[in-house]
Amino acid sequence: MPGASRLNGKARALTFIALAQIAALSVWFSAAAALPDMIMSSALTPFRQAALTSAVQIGFVAGAVASALLGLADRVDPRRLFAAGAILAALANLAALATEPGSIAMIATRLIAGAALAAVYPVGMKLAASWARGDAGFLVGLLVGALTLGSALPFAFAASDWGVSWTWPFGASAAAALLSAGLILLARGGPGLRPAPTFNSAAASLAFRDPSLRLANLGYLGHMWELYAMWAWIGPFAHAYWQTRSGSAALADLTAFSVVAIGAVACLVAGRAADRYGRTWVTSLAMAVSGTCALLTGLLFQAPPWILIPVLLIWGMSIIADSAQFSAAITELSPPEWTGTLLTLQTAMGFALTAIIVQLLPVWIGWAGWSWAFAPLALGPFLGVAAMLRLRQRPEAVKLANGRR
Repeated sequence: MPGASRLNGKARALTFIALAQIAALSVWFSAAAALPDMIMSSALTPFRQAALTSAVQIGFVAGAVASALLGLADRVDPRRLFAAGAILAALANLAALATEPGSIAMIATRLIAGAALAAVYPVGMKLAASWARGDAGFLVGLLVGALTLGSALPFAFAASDWGVSWTWPFGASAAAALLSAGLILLARGGPGLRPAPTFNSAAASLAFRDPSLRLANLGYLGHMWELYAMWAWIGPFAHAYWQTRSGSAALADLTAFSVVAIGAVACLVAGRAADRYGRTWVTSLAMAVSGTCALLTGLLFQAPPWILIPVLLIWGMSIIADSAQFSAAITELSPPEWTGTLLTLQTAMGFALTAIIVQLLPVWIGWAGWSWAFAPLALGPFLGVAAMLRLRQRPEAVKLANGRR
């Protein structure tokens, strides 16, 4: 039964790839999860609070571009490259434990962690996509779901604080990343694993010159404007909310974990829906819902939990549900020989944008307060909806999701 054997091999590989992604990517928001405790133990300026997360974004962009230029994923076994990135991310987290909370040295460790994760997330995506057989949207959704669960894990670590204060999310995430380095070696690439197209700087201009690619990228940028800023600041928001209701810090951390983690389910559902009903439809619906939640969340800061928490959970699902579909759209719309360059450029632009909004949001919160904390985030998804609906009307959109636009 060779067909059954291939199916079992695919399921096994994808399981280990997803588990390794979840464990390694817990490093990403370990500082955000530890931030409330760090603020209590040390006086941190808003700039340094934000820099603990934005440095990861900047490091990731630098690492992703360097990896693409050097062709590391083709020169090194992808599993070993993934494992090396996970180990380096773990060491960066352990190094953070030897620094003062919010210090320049700690921020530097976050920069290194971000660069290391550039050898994890894109490489895991490449391994998973090599198993695609008409289900690319679902498989990419699976990996984004793993990213989502990994991003949520540090908040679960913080909720289970065993009396070690801010150090626990860092240490637990480092241990998880080391575990992921072993897990990924149990996976293997699928029959579609091939060398990636080389990075071509001259081809990068196509992302702006081609109307369909430009609109797909604008939709992605609208999505990214909101996503990482929400993930970075949902923890402090939850702590501030539960403090007004005499709730515990563990309850606040559990709230943040739930809001981020629930998005993993939405990624899988949206991946199937995009393959069946179309990418522009799924992305537009998700961004319309998430943008609305961004406006409502702050306004409900004084509302009882039975009103606010459902809105937060809906936001957590809608804000990430469409994420994988922007990469899938670029793959379908771009010339095959330039796909690697255009995907790298999309990723670099998106994460560079997140570094800016993550850094600016606490300044806004300090001025406007929690009631309007997330309102600026709604701008991105609403502009993203406009871009994707315009893309839907273009003739090139028939290339999306096998003609389902």
